[in-house]
Amino acid sequence: MSRWRAYHTPTTVAEALSLLHQHKDKARIIAGGTDLILDMEAEHAVVPEVLVDVTKIAGIDRVALEDGWIVLGAGITHTQIESSPLLRAQARCLTESCGVIGGPQVRNVATLGGNVAHALPAADGTIGLLALEAEVEIAGHGGSNRWQPLLSIFAGPGRNRLAPDQMLHAFRFRPIAARAGNAFDRIMRPQGVALPVLGIAARVRLDADLRRVEDAVIAIGPAGPTPFRASGAEEALTAAAEFDDAAVENAVAAAQEQARLRTSKYRASQEYRREMIGVLLRRVLQAAVERARMNDAPTQVEDT
Repeated sequence: MSRWRAYHTPTTVAEALSLLHQHKDKARIIAGGTDLILDMEAEHAVVPEVLVDVTKIAGIDRVALEDGWIVLGAGITHTQIESSPLLRAQARCLTESCGVIGGPQVRNVATLGGNVAHALPAADGTIGLLALEAEVEIAGHGGSNRWQPLLSIFAGPGRNRLAPDQMLHAFRFRPIAARAGNAFDRIMRPQGVALPVLGIAARVRLDADLRRVEDAVIAIGPAGPTPFRASGAEEALTAAAEFDDAAVENAVAAAQEQARLRTSKYRASQEYRREMIGVLLRRVLQAAVERARMNDAPTQVEDT
C-alpha cells in the first residue's frame, strides 16, 4: 500500500477546513480510520496525499443538550455512545445500533461521523440516527455551517454529497416525548466478519390511552442504495385503530413491498432478507411500544 505524504492534527474546525480547502481532492479526513484505512489498502485504491486527523478538535466528541436538541459531535465513538446515560435514556435505537458495530477495539476508536460519511446503506449508526429523524451539521470552509436532514447527504453506496472542503461537524435530534420509545435490532454474519445482513430501527409515539400508534419512524438497511425509511410501514401503523398483531403484519407487508432488496454473496439472498424484515420489524416494534408504554410521563432531560 502506498502511503500518505502529510498527516495533520488541527485543533479547530476552521483549521481542519482550511487544510481541506488547500489540498482539495488530495486530502481526506481521518478519525478512527476503521473504514478509511481498509479502503486505502484495497487493490487499485487511490490513496490521499494528506490526512487530516480531526480527533483533537475540542467538542468533536461531545454529547450535550443544546436549545432543546440532543447534540452529538461527529467524532464521538461508538463506545462513548453506548456508555452515555443520556443516550441510553433517550436514544436506545442509537445505543443499540452502535453497540453491535465490530468488536470492542473497533467501537473504541470508530466514530459516528465516519459511520455516516462512509455512506453505506447498511451502516448501523446511520440507521439509528434515521429513526430519530436526526439532522446533520455540515461545516464548510469560510464558516458556512448549516443543519440539514440526514438523508440529504447520501448520494449512493459509499458516496456522500460533501464537497472536498466540507466536513460533518455534529448530529442532533429531539428528546423523546411522553409515550414514545425507540429500538433497534439486526441480523448479522458471525462477529469475526460483522457484516449486517439487515438492520431495523423504529421510533413510535402512542396516544393518551397507550393503545394506538400516533407517530412512527422506521429505518431499514440495507434496503436500497441509500439508508431507507419505510414510509409505507409507518403509514400502516398510524392508520390502525390500535397497535395489535394485525397492525404489525400490515406494517411488515408494507415494508417488504417498499424495500429494494437484492441478493448479496457477502450477506444473504433477497428472499431471506425479505423474511428477515418481518422477523426484525416485529421485534423492534414490540420493544419500541413497550418502552413507550413505560414512558407515560414527560421525560426530564439533563445535560451530561
